[in-house]
Amino acid sequence: MKYTDKMLRDGALKGKNIVVTGGGSGLGKAMTKYFLELGAKVAITSRNLEKLQNTAKELEEETGGTCLALQCDVRHYDQVEAMRDQVIQEFGTVDILLNNAAGNFISPTERLSANAFDTIIDIVLKGTKNCTLAFGKHWIDTKYQNTVVLNIVTTYAWTGSAYVVPSASAKAGVLAMTRSLAVEWAKYGMRFNAIAPGPFPTKGAWDRLLPGDLKDKFDLSKQVPLNRVGDHQELANLAAYLVSDFSAYVNGEVITIDGGEWIKGAGQFNLLEAIPESMWDQLEAMIRAKKSK
Repeated sequence: MKYTDKMLRDGALKGKNIVVTGGGSGLGKAMTKYFLELGAKVAITSRNLEKLQNTAKELEEETGGTCLALQCDVRHYDQVEAMRDQVIQEFGTVDILLNNAAGNFISPTERLSANAFDTIIDIVLKGTKNCTLAFGKHWIDTKYQNTVVLNIVTTYAWTGSAYVVPSASAKAGVLAMTRSLAVEWAKYGMRFNAIAPGPFPTKGAWDRLLPGDLKDKFDLSKQVPLNRVGDHQELANLAAYLVSDFSAYVNGEVITIDGGEWIKGAGQFNLLEAIPESMWDQLEAMIRAKKSK
């Protein structure tokens, strides 16, 4: 058994109807594929309809499942409501919402315009709010229970991070929303959880964030104690578990999947790993010499 293997048993999501925002590429596409393999029907949304349609066709051919492509800009509530209604018209119900749509800039904050800052806040925080309200209110009004909202955040949602301030601010808001609604809306039969991924490189996103040869100069695996980046199936496995009925008692939780990256960065003395064995021998000898005096 390898970490790239599929985790849940066949049919684990049979009968579930899922909406994945930002599902046309990258991690959203990887999670969608696994949901389909497990028997779910999935609607994927983003602004680029052509990309969505190509992805939906590809995934249906690979999995034999049903994948619905719907154009939607999550920044606009009226578009989210229209998307929700289209999915319900096609599938009958929606059981799971995966808020995955995101945007980011790696930049000194003083170089960002107010509009650039707003763009990230609007996609990540406002977009998650729009989708959560649209589907949540529908579930409450129709008394439809056993529903799940899964949000994709980041490890710097609770630590913050320089050079990605709009994203950090927005993801922190999503994290607070996740935990708040896990309590407030549990009485309506909803569960809210989140995943905080570490480095899971995707061609599109990483090419935009680190253009040219920058991504080669910044070897993200060197920041991870396990000395590797994540495999997309690992994230898909975790997401599938959290939206399935196997996790029915998991609510209000944020699960980090980063190989120990953020803990390594948080530890005050973690940089000491750069000290060679010979120097540790010298330090130990010095300490013992002092104790013997």
